[in-house]
Amino acid sequence: DGKQELFKSPIEAREAGIETVYQNLALSPALSIADNMFLGREIRKPGFLGDWLRMLDRPAMEKRARDKLTELGLMTIQNISQAVETLSGGQRQGVAVARAAAFGSKMVIMDEPTAAISVRQVAEVLNLIRHLRDQGIAVVLISHRMPDVFDVADRVIVMRRGRKVADKTIASSSPEEVTGLITGAIEQV
Repeated sequence: DGKQELFKSPIEAREAGIETVYQNLALSPALSIADNMFLGREIRKPGFLGDWLRMLDRPAMEKRARDKLTELGLMTIQNISQAVETLSGGQRQGVAVARAAAFGSKMVIMDEPTAAISVRQVAEVLNLIRHLRDQGIAVVLISHRMPDVFDVADRVIVMRRGRKVADKTIASSSPEEVTGLITGAIEQV
């Protein structure tokens, strides 16, 4: 929203609409896709069953998870209640991105989302990033893979040793220049 914020906890950031997709994905392998998407935000059944017995409304969670995965073009997944551990690396990344985008996010921070997945899965993840961007969700992409950065980003900010050394539009830079800035071969711009 253009204003500076100071958060005291990750929960405060999440409540402000900032989500994170971690490099390790932070998914629970034995839980279902829907359970992972709603982890910490479970939908409870209405009335006594939800308020007192804390029973989950699994059909509502599964429907919302299915809707978000469909919206993101990820419904190649056959069974929304299957365990995440049965999914490919790209599908797991898709679940993590869908979880980040499912709750009215304003910004998604993605830490190395294309590390350790196949070329085909990289293309799928980059399409997800484009989809988020096209929905008006700001994406902060942390990556050392310059082709990915230049494929989906509008701007590049280069950090080296905890300091910002460059802030440029993609159009005014190149992968070689950014790599040089990262490594220190090129001084601060």
